[in-house]
Amino acid sequence: MGLTRSVCVAVAMAGVLGACQYADPIYPDRPPGSDTTVRRDLSKPYQRNTVFGPGGIELFGGGDDNRPSQGGPGIGVNSFLWRASLDTIAFMPLTSADPFGGVIITDWYTPPETPAERFKVNVYILAKALRADGIEVSVFKQERMTGDDSVPGEAWTDVPVDEQVGTDLEDAILTRARQLRMAALRGQ
Repeated sequence: MGLTRSVCVAVAMAGVLGACQYADPIYPDRPPGSDTTVRRDLSKPYQRNTVFGPGGIELFGGGDDNRPSQGGPGIGVNSFLWRASLDTIAFMPLTSADPFGGVIITDWYTPPETPAERFKVNVYILAKALRADGIEVSVFKQERMTGDDSVPGEAWTDVPVDEQVGTDLEDAILTRARQLRMAALRGQ
């Protein structure tokens, strides 16, 4: 009885799936905010809007050869800016580094020559191209309330930082990125 029932279910499923073969591969679709119906032919996959279609995600560096490379499936930002940023702030302890979002956050750093102040840096890489406006640096500074190192758990207070400090860091990162790019071009 169980075997007969299984065979009947399998034959019925094969019949249902076989009937799908003759279905019309065109389906209606409405663009957002429109009352008009657009019909797409699914037998032409190059016309379909998919995640892996034209302008979508490229895995393993595939895609349109006529389009300029965007860096492939690697990091989501300019690799020269990324490496230069890490090189430039290498003396500071890192809290977070996200190569896909292009964000580098350091922990507080206290220079040995001024133990009563500490700095923190956030680097934002905003572009895939090596451009001056493709990077933004935020610098934060705190000073110890009394300036005495011997008191544990002492409070720190925020102090304004000259905007030139962030600009100087951006310039240093851009200079290092250009050096890395020139070295890569010479190596090819």
